Amino acid sequence: MKQGTKIITLDNGYHLWTNTQGDGNIHLLALHGGPGGNHEYWEDAAEQLKKQGLDVQVTMYDQLGSLYSDQPDYSDPEIAKKYLTYEYFLDEVDEVREKLGLDNFYLIGQSWGGLLVQEYAVKYGQHLKGAIISSMVDEIDEYVDHVNALRDQTLSTEDVAFMKECEDNDDYSNPKYQELVQVMNEQYVDRKQPSKLYHLKDLGGDAVYNVFQGDNEFVITGKLKDWHFRNQLKNIKVPTLITFGEHETMPVDTAKTMNKLIPNSKLVTTPNGGHHHMVDNPDVYYKHLADFIRDVENNNFNK
Repeated sequence: MKQGTKIITLDNGYHLWTNTQGDGNIHLLALHGGPGGNHEYWEDAAEQLKKQGLDVQVTMYDQLGSLYSDQPDYSDPEIAKKYLTYEYFLDEVDEVREKLGLDNFYLIGQSWGGLLVQEYAVKYGQHLKGAIISSMVDEIDEYVDHVNALRDQTLSTEDVAFMKECEDNDDYSNPKYQELVQVMNEQYVDRKQPSKLYHLKDLGGDAVYNVFQGDNEFVITGKLKDWHFRNQLKNIKVPTLITFGEHETMPVDTAKTMNKLIPNSKLVTTPNGGHHHMVDNPDVYYKHLADFIRDVENNNFNK
């Protein structure tokens, strides 16, 4: 596949931004989180894998409603109903795969992208050589319990009470509330500061994020609060790597349960890594990823 940026036109008429980096015959398609996030933490993935001695072509893309891709008018109820669904984003992955000519490839997804990897491996697993679930649980209630516990142990009782009051009153724009969210972000999302992922202004994607997640990573008021996938894990048949940061929003205990339930899976963790541990500690993160791909390629992957 040719390196660089390619704009693809979906069958629905919308356009998605894609970008391919790296060489070789191994193909990795990278899904970002959010939803409504963007591709940026995958920008050096091919380079990082090459540092680990592995040539991989990495293709990343911005999902519909994110950064460089088209951003529909989600205020239109009909558009929101059609495109703000799990089914849409899952099928979008496969249409991107098809239009880019990918098959027998690896699929990696972070956070929300890891949700899509789980669902894709069940519905479209015949196209995969391997799956990588990065920082995503299969049971959202366990995530909620974990982030609540993290907040209780990180902030003062008064600050936690203040945040809960703001949430009860739908006062998410309160400056003090957002300052406390940032304290949590720097402990459990972007531990390596200053973060390379911050921008001078909002680059879009909030419309999608708010519908599925809510205001921030430490509350779930959207559709994700009802996401449960545990009973489907047994149907993931491809070699699977589960990778979590050791200090992140997603509970490692849940990852251990996933490792037991996905038939051919392995769990690794990244020291000093938050939710974006590919940025916090790239040397360890990409060594784990390179080792996994190399083992699958050499038929040496064992749970």
